[in-house]
Amino acid sequence: MSKAIFYHAGCPVCVAAEQNVAAALDPQRYNVEVVHLGEAKTRVAEAEQAGVKSVPALVLDGQPYHINFGAGIDALK
Repeated sequence: MSKAIFYHAGCPVCVAAEQNVAAALDPQRYNVEVVHLGEAKTRVAEAEQAGVKSVPALVLDGQPYHINFGAGIDALK
């Protein structure tokens, strides 16, 4: 099973992306973890290291995919 991490900041753009994108991933194929960076500030560096530049973003098998622009990663530090 592949790992998917959905990083977001809790804004309306992020919540909509979580409902539409992260929820659409096949649970038989992906183990999805949702990380709210506004609440888990200790994981911002992890998101940056994974290549996340803005949220919401989905990291699939180590590849970051930026879905829309809710907030830049620097705003979450």
